[in-house]
Amino acid sequence: MSLYEILGLLLFGTVCLTLMAGFPVAFTLGGVSLLFALGGSFIGAFDLSFLGFVSNRIFGVMTNEVLIAVPLFVFMGVMLERSKVAEELLEAMGAAFTSLPGGLGIAVCIVGALLAASTGIVGATVVTMGLLSLPTMLNRGYDSKLATGAICASGTLGQIIPPSIVLVVLGDQISNAYQDAQRQLGNFAPDPVSVGDLFAGTLIPGLMLVGLYIAYIMFRAIMNPAGAPLVPREAITGSGDSGPVIGRMLKALVAPVVLIVAVLGSILAGVATPTEAAAAGAVGAAFLGGLRISKKSGCPIYVAAACLILVLLLTGFVDLRLGRDQVSSGEQIGIILAAIACIGIIWGLGTALLRINSDGTLGEVSQQTAKISAMVFGIVIGAQLFSLVFRGLHGDDVVHEFLKDLPGGAAGTMFFVMLIMFVMGFFLDFIEITFVVVPIAAPILLLMDLNPVWLGIMIAVNLQTSFLTPPFGFALFYLRGVAPPSVLTRDIYRGIIPFVGLQLIMLGILAAFPELTLWLPRMIYGTVAGD
Repeated sequence: MSLYEILGLLLFGTVCLTLMAGFPVAFTLGGVSLLFALGGSFIGAFDLSFLGFVSNRIFGVMTNEVLIAVPLFVFMGVMLERSKVAEELLEAMGAAFTSLPGGLGIAVCIVGALLAASTGIVGATVVTMGLLSLPTMLNRGYDSKLATGAICASGTLGQIIPPSIVLVVLGDQISNAYQDAQRQLGNFAPDPVSVGDLFAGTLIPGLMLVGLYIAYIMFRAIMNPAGAPLVPREAITGSGDSGPVIGRMLKALVAPVVLIVAVLGSILAGVATPTEAAAAGAVGAAFLGGLRISKKSGCPIYVAAACLILVLLLTGFVDLRLGRDQVSSGEQIGIILAAIACIGIIWGLGTALLRINSDGTLGEVSQQTAKISAMVFGIVIGAQLFSLVFRGLHGDDVVHEFLKDLPGGAAGTMFFVMLIMFVMGFFLDFIEITFVVVPIAAPILLLMDLNPVWLGIMIAVNLQTSFLTPPFGFALFYLRGVAPPSVLTRDIYRGIIPFVGLQLIMLGILAAFPELTLWLPRMIYGTVAGD
């Protein structure tokens, strides 16, 4: 093994060990890479001219329109979490499913799926459901392992059910890897892998995973009724009347469902790009926050919400660009309507922001959004430096040769990479694995004629386990922080084991039936990258 190869492997190992030690991800990726670059240059094993490409790479990342969706989706999620959407959903769904075995657990799964499609923030979802539902489940006799496992697993659905920040970041990485692989195969104009493809492709697997969770909870409740007893409706609503329950459920569902349809529907229908839909979602979340926080009339906000939907529809069917030589009369009418609608949006948005700002919520949401977005983009910059140095040390060639020689061909290589990611998920966060492993392994897998959309979704489902696997599963930490002292840490760890198993079963199903990830994108877009 040459000196280049040794340094490349040492770089990868040092980065992983340093991340496991708890050092900040962005500084670890950038700092360790620079140290290896300088050390390699000193012994003649690295050409420092490689570092000259860093600025170009960072500029390319910062001008990537897809990644602009990250802070917008974060703002949407944090704002909805502050708007108490989860509280209303949990109360309404808990009352609706009281007659079913394991009804509270089923309600937690459904609320987790709805929050995943509207907020997508694991920490906020797990903490909120832990504070609201865990005490009730424990007081009503639920087994602590089943209750904590259901809450942690449901809270991580935001990583697989679109719109998801994970899918936005992963989509960008898979797209870059696919282009690299296609260039090596002599195709210099490949079809791009869009975030919309991943959003459409993960919808069916995400819903299937929710179904697996619910089926498991019902099975546990039937086999051991004492561990998941029926809860009287009066214990949740204070009333046995079904009328108020239905009305409360509809009221709780309307806002998040409308927002989900507006954001996700506009992406899947091709009306808006993920970035445009994320912007609409952020505005919609601000509208919802203005309605929930203030008791004043919601007329301006309702009008603005209708105007926002009108603009989304117009952009999908009418060319609204100005300054063109020829504009038809229908397009002129559309432009006028869009201008009027924009005035309505500005009126409602201004009203909502003033109300949100009055109690300090806007400042808190903005600060949290800035922190999370800065972390993500800091990691992106560090990852670019790591990728350059790793390639300069020929580390990608070493990995390529190793994976190429594995038995079993593409299937064996895919299994090995999935296994490595799963094991790394015990110690590293999904975003660390995304920026460290995916740029190295994905181009090699894509050279083996694997579909990039299917590969991206397989990686996303695999990385979801990183939130649940001890000792560093973040969902476990979040729930431990809000769980009562009577719930032992070992109960939380034992509770997630069946749900991790269900995620692995889902991974096996997708491996056996790739069409589950490709059918919906093909139905919507006609074709996907790799066809």
